[in-house]
Amino acid sequence: MNGQAHVFDTMGTTVSLRFACQLPHTDLLGAVETSFRQFDHRFSLYRHDSELSRVAQGDLRLDQASVELRESYAEAVGWGHRTSYAFTPHRPDGILDLSGIIKAKAMDAAGCLLDAAGETDWLLNVGGDVLSRGSLSDESWRVGIVDPGDRNALLCIVELGGEGRRSLATSGTAERGEHIWRTGPSEAVRYQQVSVLTEDIVTADVLATAILAGGPDECEGALDRFDIEVLTVDDHGQLTATRGLHHSAGIAAQ
Repeated sequence: MNGQAHVFDTMGTTVSLRFACQLPHTDLLGAVETSFRQFDHRFSLYRHDSELSRVAQGDLRLDQASVELRESYAEAVGWGHRTSYAFTPHRPDGILDLSGIIKAKAMDAAGCLLDAAGETDWLLNVGGDVLSRGSLSDESWRVGIVDPGDRNALLCIVELGGEGRRSLATSGTAERGEHIWRTGPSEAVRYQQVSVLTEDIVTADVLATAILAGGPDECEGALDRFDIEVLTVDDHGQLTATRGLHHSAGIAAQ
């Protein structure tokens, strides 16, 4: 893939920001980095000094937390309602954990900075989740979805083109193991990886997690309620994809 890239580490992962032409002014790149680090400083549970860690440790009451934290919590609770609690901001032990939404919110904030600066052709990749606008030399941005059975292989290549932003988020168990609290029926098919394609990165990220947790029933419900495309891999390695993705994956549509 051609173009110019700006890469940095934050939020426990690598951020890659690629532009179709030359890199923008360093002030804009610095603003994007600062925005990500602000999200990390406020919301990371791996930082003992973060605001969310103070809430989780009982040192700060939620109703006394910043507006940004309280609004993010309210947004996460709202997603819980919209996904029949397949997505939740609470761990099984009761700890408040906003990691299921914050990376995507940081990506969205970065996208807003780029849009406001007039940047029209860029692709942001944060730990495998992607947000893009425009194209690369008059061709769609192309990104791969990793095979959970072989992390060195790809399931398919997805083209992110069209008007406005495009977002692709993937949630799975191949790298971090069973870190998602399963909410679907115990006898239901279990997914090991779910990818969601849509315009909004928060929607893509939340629903990838919710479908992984809730299984086929949540997938069917999400497809009814949201304008999304979905690719799933179950525990037996079986792939399914909606019509908008099945040509890239080379498998039958749902």
